[in-house]
This record gives sequence, structure tokens and C-alpha cells, in this order.
Amino acid sequence: MSKMARSKKEKQTSWQRFCTWVNGGTAEQPLLPAEPAKPKKAKAAKPKKQKAQPVRKEWMGLSRFEHIYRICAVLIGVVMVGVLMIAVLQLPLFGSPDNPSVNEVVERYVEKGLEETGAVNMVAGMILDYRAFDTFGESSVLFLAVTCVTMLLMRDRNNTNKEEDLLTAREHVIEGYEEDIILTKVARIVIPCALVYGVYVVLNGHLSPGGGFSGGTIMGSALILFAVSFGMIRMSQFFNYATFRKITSCALMVYAASKAYSFFTGANHLESHIPLGVPGAILSSGLILILDICVGIVVACTMYGFYALFTKGEL
Repeated sequence: MSKMARSKKEKQTSWQRFCTWVNGGTAEQPLLPAEPAKPKKAKAAKPKKQKAQPVRKEWMGLSRFEHIYRICAVLIGVVMVGVLMIAVLQLPLFGSPDNPSVNEVVERYVEKGLEETGAVNMVAGMILDYRAFDTFGESSVLFLAVTCVTMLLMRDRNNTNKEEDLLTAREHVIEGYEEDIILTKVARIVIPCALVYGVYVVLNGHLSPGGGFSGGTIMGSALILFAVSFGMIRMSQFFNYATFRKITSCALMVYAASKAYSFFTGANHLESHIPLGVPGAILSSGLILILDICVGIVVACTMYGFYALFTKGEL
């Protein structure tokens, strides 16, 4: 082997040892050569001439675009604030006869809400009967939001590497073998109570204050508490991404089918011809109970989905 090839090989191995040392490893051979380097004589530093820096053209190219962009952003913000302030000043006074909120719609809700919906809770009758399609849109927005977050944050081969996979596996091992005794003991008591109370709020939403949104939030917090206390591995045994998709998709389809039935059986009032039952009974108010259950399921899954994706990047 020639001297040039040998020196080239030594340089490569030294660089590899240096990279290993930077990454936290241990090098078998020292970084510096065995023979100390000969000290070089210090030369007198010569004064360097400072080069004249070119004058930046503030109004040319990208810099000009930045100035115009900032000015336009400020102007747009000021115009929007001004428009909103003018709109607020033009609003009618609260309780005024000219107020749009005091119209026949509100009177219809209050006077005939119990008769037409069968729901003792007027709010549930309004959002799940008169405005049921608006609520369906809101539930669809929640499902779409989780879908978008899943596309951005879900761990897969494109956005992870081996080091992150090893770190995640290590966290799962720690969760499985090092449990917090106090947290797990308290969670065993709190989680069943929270789930039962959430189910009660959903099923009782047409009879008292509550409903799918509030009950789904309580059940979602119970799922989050289970994942925090016992780990994502035990959580994935009964609730994973496939389960999430099936439950939320079925809930939305049942909701859509239940209200689309009104189009085929009703007239201008979209009546479903489903008996409303006795007001105050658990099986009353027509389809409102079923719609409340669907909304509660979607909200609970959405809450846990956001938590799992933002913390672990997986469901």
C-alpha cells in the first residue's frame, strides 16, 4: 500500500472516530495521532483591510415584497377591526322589539317545542330536532378535524426514524413496568364513575341539562385518564385506530340516516312520524335520544384522538 493511500485511510478513520465521539459513542482509538504535532511559529498578524460591504437595496426583490406584505397585513387588520366595531355599534339593543332574536322562531321554540319535539330540555329539542342538520355539520367538522390531525401527526415510515422508534418502544416498556401506584389506584375508582356519569348525561340530555356534547366530553376525559394512568399499550388493546374509525363512522352514518329519514316521510316541517312518547320518560322525544348518543360517541372519540395524536403520534 502506498504512503498516499495509507494516509488517506488514516484520515477517514480519524473522521469516523470523531463522528462517533460527537454522537455519544466511544472511540477505540484516540482522536489525535500518537506523535504530537510540532508547534508552528506564530506569525505577526497583518492588519486586514475591511472590504466595503454592498449597500442593501431595501426596495428591490424580496426585501421590497416583505415591506409591502407587512404594510398590507397591518391595513387589512385595521380594516377588519373597524368593520367589526361598526357592526357592533349598529346592533339593536338587548330586549328591543327590533332585535332579530325576538321573532317568531324563538316563540315557536318556547311555545311549541315540547309539543313538536317531545323533549323536556328545550335546548336539546332545538339543536337535535329543529336544527339537527347544523349539529350534524358540527359533528362532521370534529371528525374531519381528527382526520386532518391524523394525516399530519400519525407516526409512519415517512416521518419517523429508528431513534424515535427506539425511544417510543422504551417509553412503552417504562409504562408497562413502572406504574404510579397512587395514580393507578385512584384511576380505578374515578374512571368507572366518570364513564357512568358521562353515559347518564348523554342518555338524560333530552330530559335535563346535558346532551351529547357535554356527556361525550366527560367520557373522553375518562379515556384520557385511562391512557395517562395505565399507558397507551393497554389502551390500544380495546381502543385503537381501527376501532376509532369504525365507531365514529358508524355514529355519523346513523345520525345522517336518522335525519335523512325526515326528507322521505315528512312535509314542510320534516316530520318523521316517529312517536314522541310521553314527555319526561327516558324513551321519549323521538329520535333525539339516538342523535344524542351518536353525538356523544363522536365527541368522546375526538377528545381522546386529539390527546393521543398530539402526545404519542398514534391511536
